Amino acid sequence: MSERTTTGIIKRIVEKTEPYLVQVPKPKKKLSLQTRLIWCGIALLIYQVMGQTPLFGATAPQFDFLQFARVIFASQQGTLVELGIGPIVTAGLLMQLLKGSEILKFDFTKPDERGVFQTATKLVTYIVIVVESIVYAVAVYGPGITNPTVLYVIIGQLISASVIIMFLDELIQKGWGLGSGISLFIMAGVAQQILWSIFSPLAAGDGSMIGVLPYVSQSIMQNDISQIFFRANQLPSIFGLSITAGILLILVYTQAIKVEIPIVSTKYRGFAATYPIKLMYVSNIPVILASALTANAVFIGQMMWANFNPRNNNVFFNIVGQFDPTSPSTPIGGIIYYITPPRGLDIAALDPLRAVSYVIFMIAIVVVFGRLWVELGGLSPKSAAKSLLDADVQVPGFRKSNQPVEALLNRYIPSVTIIGSAILGALAGLSDVLGVFGSGIGILLMVDILINYYQQLVREQVEVVMPRLGALLGRK
Repeated sequence: MSERTTTGIIKRIVEKTEPYLVQVPKPKKKLSLQTRLIWCGIALLIYQVMGQTPLFGATAPQFDFLQFARVIFASQQGTLVELGIGPIVTAGLLMQLLKGSEILKFDFTKPDERGVFQTATKLVTYIVIVVESIVYAVAVYGPGITNPTVLYVIIGQLISASVIIMFLDELIQKGWGLGSGISLFIMAGVAQQILWSIFSPLAAGDGSMIGVLPYVSQSIMQNDISQIFFRANQLPSIFGLSITAGILLILVYTQAIKVEIPIVSTKYRGFAATYPIKLMYVSNIPVILASALTANAVFIGQMMWANFNPRNNNVFFNIVGQFDPTSPSTPIGGIIYYITPPRGLDIAALDPLRAVSYVIFMIAIVVVFGRLWVELGGLSPKSAAKSLLDADVQVPGFRKSNQPVEALLNRYIPSVTIIGSAILGALAGLSDVLGVFGSGIGILLMVDILINYYQQLVREQVEVVMPRLGALLGRK
């Protein structure tokens, strides 16, 4: 089947199913910034309430199969957001990969084709929601359920909750809110973890307070400050707070590093700008893919261990992974042991080789995914050159053709892809080993999302103050 035929089939399927799909309508006129922020707050509130609502009929599983993907999926075990944004992210990445690899060919400069692609992504999201809900419910909750009706109820809850999350994301993206629901939910989840680690007054297992600031106050009042810098049992400490602040500053600094290539418009005389190639050119997508790969590897390893090697006495399965029978979510040997982070210096000190191997693994896998994403995600020098020319701009001193512009971009894009991916992998790995609040991948995602929101707010304010400039930039 040719690529053209594949795209044609997708278009015909969309034409037949689109009238039956429930869509969130766009606002009739552009809403004020304040109104959109209110809608963002409402969507976030609904998501948070769902995250505190337990699944009816579900009993807590022996261990958390999605523990290593909770931050990426903004999910909570045993609640309506058990799957979080996982199905939406999975479907979106699948469609982007199909388009980037040109298996599906859509011209996004044409509104009709862009709309078809968005509808096709929504159809795929529905399919992924149903499949993931059924598989997860059967694999995780099914073994402890004797009444099939209860299992059907759990599957129905997972599907319904995921569809609601999809509509919340669509609501924000279509102009009722600001940015995207996916980014908002991830950012809120990570920020919640960080604030909890800093301010939580609840008691930990050792009787002290969880939050680092309440714990410091408690230690000073008790005249015992011996552990305020380093705490046992991976509890938040001043060291962890300092490392978290340091990583945040590094990320903000590296996000601002870029190479600017001058461009001029071939359509509007006198219009000049710059085309920025950031050091973090591939953004956080490679880290997300690497974390998703690790999470799937751990999930498969846990399933194999639980079914074939619960006593860690099978030589073959021991190579894949060994887990602590008293705490099945904790790897103690095998390949999985070395590709999962020892969270906290106290754990890393027990096996420095594991800490080093994990950081090296993260750097290597993020670089691999970074290079892969540049090719499949439409970010290669060839794709970038085509996008520039299609936007009626050119680089001064270069002919208006793909080859010379591609050669210019080829000087920078491959280098920043490798260097930026290596930095992201190192920061993600070291953050986990050093025990930053919110996890390494969580910190990376939160900073990237916050910077994007800041840039959007700046653009919104510019348009409010100077509407003619907003019109010039093509904003509606």
